[in-house]
Amino acid sequence: MCGRFVSTQTPDALAKYFGASFDDASLPPSHNVAPTNQVYGIVGTADGTPRLEVFQWGLVPPWAKDTKIGSKLINARAETIAEKPAFRTEFKRRRLIVPMDGFYEWKAREGTTKLPMFIHRVDDEPLAVAGLWSVWRDKALGDDAPWLHSCTLITTSANHTMQPVHDRMPVILPRREWARWLDPGNTDAAALQQMLQPAPDDLLTMHAVSTAVNNVRNKGAELVSPVET
Repeated sequence: MCGRFVSTQTPDALAKYFGASFDDASLPPSHNVAPTNQVYGIVGTADGTPRLEVFQWGLVPPWAKDTKIGSKLINARAETIAEKPAFRTEFKRRRLIVPMDGFYEWKAREGTTKLPMFIHRVDDEPLAVAGLWSVWRDKALGDDAPWLHSCTLITTSANHTMQPVHDRMPVILPRREWARWLDPGNTDAAALQQMLQPAPDDLLTMHAVSTAVNNVRNKGAELVSPVET
């Protein structure tokens, strides 16, 4: 799974990197993004120009009675994404890329607490993590109720780099696949699912960090500093 990540890039920097447009929405940098937090997402448009938007992390499907389900839908498994009721419609119609500096995973240790690891690209470029997005509003509030834009991150089996830490990892899309993934006109579920593969073994590196990251209130840059184990 992917339950915490780092997002410190400005919206204009992300828009430039992904060739996207963006509105004025801006989020504070965070070294400890947690479920239900606001995150950036890159979505496709009809004219082919990606757009940077803000989403709540934790997918709330249009049919949900309330937003509580979002905390359970922070990740979607690549292997079953085309069949699961919570994801299958969005998989065909509403895909996005969630940019991040890196993510955390916890490594089991015998007889002690799990060790948090910070995983990021070897070249420190942003990760382009595949995800889905949705829109929801409280029908009880009528037609004037505000729309909630939410998202989930797609995970797949771990590559050799990740296997010592966890058996899952987020799907990291290579640049050559961004346009095809974001294209709202692309509804070929089988072809899309083929894109959801583990990252190359040499793409990522990792190091141990402080257990301070376990507390979602901690957001500072010190969280990604290496620690001795």
